[in-house]
Amino acid sequence: MDDVLVIGGGPVGLFMAALLLQQGVSVRVLEQRTGAEPHSRAIGIHPPSLDALQEIGVAPDLVAEGVPIRRGLAVGGGRTLAEMSFAGVSDSYPFVLSLPQARTAAILEQRVRHLDPAALHRGVRVTRVHDDGGKVTADATAGGSAVRYTAAIVIAADGVRSTVRAQFGTPVRAKDYPDSYQMGDFADSTGFGPVAALFLESAGIVESFPLPGNLRRWVVRLAEPGSGGDARWLVDRIRQRTGVEVDPESNSVLSRFGVRTRLVRRMVAGRTVLIGDAAHEISPIGGQGMNLGWLDAVALAPVVLASLHGKHVGAELRGFEARRKAAAARAARQSEINMALGRPLPAGPWSVRNRAIGAAGAVPAVNGFVARRFTMQ
Repeated sequence: MDDVLVIGGGPVGLFMAALLLQQGVSVRVLEQRTGAEPHSRAIGIHPPSLDALQEIGVAPDLVAEGVPIRRGLAVGGGRTLAEMSFAGVSDSYPFVLSLPQARTAAILEQRVRHLDPAALHRGVRVTRVHDDGGKVTADATAGGSAVRYTAAIVIAADGVRSTVRAQFGTPVRAKDYPDSYQMGDFADSTGFGPVAALFLESAGIVESFPLPGNLRRWVVRLAEPGSGGDARWLVDRIRQRTGVEVDPESNSVLSRFGVRTRLVRRMVAGRTVLIGDAAHEISPIGGQGMNLGWLDAVALAPVVLASLHGKHVGAELRGFEARRKAAAARAARQSEINMALGRPLPAGPWSVRNRAIGAAGAVPAVNGFVARRFTMQ
């Protein structure tokens, strides 16, 4: 019997496993996918997450591969409305790190395999979790055969379609939004370098973030759900709204997504804990989802260690659950603000909004407050 089963081998599950493995805990990570996920929706790593990731020693590797974004621009109507510096948000990491999720996950997997080459089990689909009060049993299939794992504690980091959450039967507070977006990665021809830019246009926001390898991610708010098109269509919308020319032939990633929020009422049930997207699905606008999961993990690790050492941790688990649910609710509210700022507006209100943003950005105290909120401080 292992000490801990981590269900889900994405960035959050791998980080959770590494935190525990380096403390001598026996951990098995069960991942349904047989190989690494090649696509990268998430790219932003915020300063509190970099502090957390340093606890397993991978922050320098991530920073070495990523692009530190130290400034952001708000642009509207062809002129800069406001500029935001992240210099004051953290002593250790005064920036948002841009790195595709696939590379982040690969570095985390490498760390897990270094700590225990046998910890990660791929191609394992968990079908049932049973808690008998003394241990937790996970029934699964692997390679067409039935397998069973047992552990003192199960941590479910199995994403938005979490099997474990479905078995929990916990109520979920759900909200769907009218916003939808299309994103694509292209060669960077903007001259912005390592600076992020938000184009606040009357037809809807266009976001632009640097990526390693002289690439740039563009995110365009769509006029209506279900709209969108191929890379050339996206490039046309970028040019129409921002005036920036992007080469459609350089496209490497293209996807559309809608927005919803899902917040569980309970993260803890007996010896099973939900973390990451299994516990809270947040709008990708603002880039907080993956970061929330890492911060769940770093908050949970000492409670798990205390429990494995025989301490009664009921109060600690309740405190963990309350704090992390509150953090997810704050992130959901922040994402709502981010989306509202990017919605289409008629010319008059659009002009008023942009002038207000420019005026607010010129006040150092307001600028600093927004920078801290944007970076999850």
